[in-house]
Amino acid sequence: VWQKALANVTPSVEVRSRRVGGATFQIPTEIRPTRKMSLGMKNMISFARKRHEKSMAEKLAGEIMAAYKEEGAAFRRKEDIHRMAEANKAFAHFKF
Repeated sequence: VWQKALANVTPSVEVRSRRVGGATFQIPTEIRPTRKMSLGMKNMISFARKRHEKSMAEKLAGEIMAAYKEEGAAFRRKEDIHRMAEANKAFAHFKF
C-alpha cells in the first residue's frame, strides 16, 4: 500500500523559473529519483498535517490511503505540477 501510494504522489517533472531576456519562463525539467521520492514524501506529510483527524498517525494514514486510491491533496498537487509542466512544454528547449 505504501509503495503504491508513494508512487501515486511522486512527480516525475517539475517547473523551474528561468529568466531569459527580461522575461521569466517556467521551464519543465525532469527530476532525479532521490528528489522525486523526497518531494512525494514531503507533499504527503505536509498535506497530512492539514487534515482534520485527531492524531498525526490518523492524518498520515488517511493521506496514505487517499494517495493509494489516487485522490487526496498530495495526489492533486502532483497532478497540478504535471499540468503546469505540460502547459509550459514549449519552453523545454531552454536549458537550466
